[in-house]
Amino acid sequence: MSRRQGFIDEGFGERRGVVLLDGKPERLVIERDDDFACQRLGARSAARVRTVERGQGIAFLHLPEGPDGVAPVGRLAEGQTVEVEVVAEARDNKGPSLKVTGAGEGEPRLLAGAPSLNDRLRGWTGRPPEFQGARDVADQAEEAALAVRHTLPGGGLISIEPTRALVAVDVDIADRRGGDAKRLAKSANLIAIAEAARLIRLKGLGGAVVIDLVGKGHDGPAMSTAAKAAFAADEPGLSIGPISRFGLFELTVPHRFAPLASRLLEADGSPSVPTMTHRLARAIEREARSQPGDRIAVRCAADVALAFAPHMRAITALIGERLSVIADPALTRSEFTIASQ
Repeated sequence: MSRRQGFIDEGFGERRGVVLLDGKPERLVIERDDDFACQRLGARSAARVRTVERGQGIAFLHLPEGPDGVAPVGRLAEGQTVEVEVVAEARDNKGPSLKVTGAGEGEPRLLAGAPSLNDRLRGWTGRPPEFQGARDVADQAEEAALAVRHTLPGGGLISIEPTRALVAVDVDIADRRGGDAKRLAKSANLIAIAEAARLIRLKGLGGAVVIDLVGKGHDGPAMSTAAKAAFAADEPGLSIGPISRFGLFELTVPHRFAPLASRLLEADGSPSVPTMTHRLARAIEREARSQPGDRIAVRCAADVALAFAPHMRAITALIGERLSVIADPALTRSEFTIASQ
């Protein structure tokens, strides 16, 4: 039977919640102090209908903060105020998806925040989250969420690459050994489906998913049964299609959280300034614990140093007046150095 554990890592201005499924990261939820509360999954707000696109069947609604949300047009009219709930966070330069829950009044405003990180983790695991060791767990989850290629238990690889149209999953069993080819392929595909489900949840992906299975003559019922079990945690909204004659297994997985890559990276794949700011804060905290009493000198890129400035007071309160941060034009955004003196 599968076992899930929850962990919460508390950082400076950032909290990371992780769910492990049988010891492997399955979910990573990042919350930052400067996030727009009304844009988080499950938040409820009063919103005003800005425009109605009846030809597309959608309406754009002005939320208290951040980009406009999108809802089915229904009977909405421009200028109307309604109460809404975020059912899918913003992604791909699109605002959050909203569900209209009733009539509203007044100015756009937050009515109820999203579930707390603690409550989310309890809901997924059935037990309170742990804090001991959470930093390492969250770092490992973040690394896995940003990776493209992942090893399969027993050998082989699975690659997961999102595009604008779909999430492409490729299964490779080049180094897998044992048994006849057809049995080997079926075993690898079943394992790959389970791993794909876990990793897609971890990465915060959704929409159309196409898995390029290995081998030929696939056992469709067995693959569908495996997919229903592996993606059960993504219900409601899961849709499983047949396997094509080219060995492509198609599914539709509901979007809910913002993709982790968009939370952590720029469009070119490099770490964003907020990501590097929080990584630097964690590195300073780690250095301060290992070198108590020593002065700590940090050198980093100018944009990271500027973004880090608001955290100085909180970090100084924790480690004392022994930290200096210097902007170094020779360093790229993804680089920093820490020295104890």
